[in-house]
Amino acid sequence: MQAHTLKRKTKNKKSAPVGRGGTRGKTSGRGTKGQNARSGRKKRPELRDLIKKIPKMRGRGKSSNLSIQIKPTVVSLDQISKNFSNGSKVTPATIVAKGILKAYKGKNQQVKIVSDGEISIKVIVVGCAVGLKAKAKIEKAGGEVK
Repeated sequence: MQAHTLKRKTKNKKSAPVGRGGTRGKTSGRGTKGQNARSGRKKRPELRDLIKKIPKMRGRGKSSNLSIQIKPTVVSLDQISKNFSNGSKVTPATIVAKGILKAYKGKNQQVKIVSDGEISIKVIVVGCAVGLKAKAKIEKAGGEVK
């Protein structure tokens, strides 16, 4: 074995090319002069200023735990006994027609009848939510709740 016949066990590592033909020469991948080429540059994105000016969307009001469903409008037994006659039918449509409530966005509102006051006439309640005490008073007067 002679020195000029020896071969390396591992190949020579090629150093990264530097200069105009290489990938990490001249501007070292930064591309430009000035602020963009300096180390530690802090350049604000232009879009951020626009985003900051747009007001935030704040969920569903102060409490996001509130229900999305529309709560029914309350109608008392006093209002029903004043506006309806004996044996008449009480529905959201007839309540709007009598002028007790107004239509909401062109539609009849959801109605709940509560037990404020007394009722002495016989009425048939259809399509309305009715409180327990109000139901008992209507049935006691001879009416019915469907």
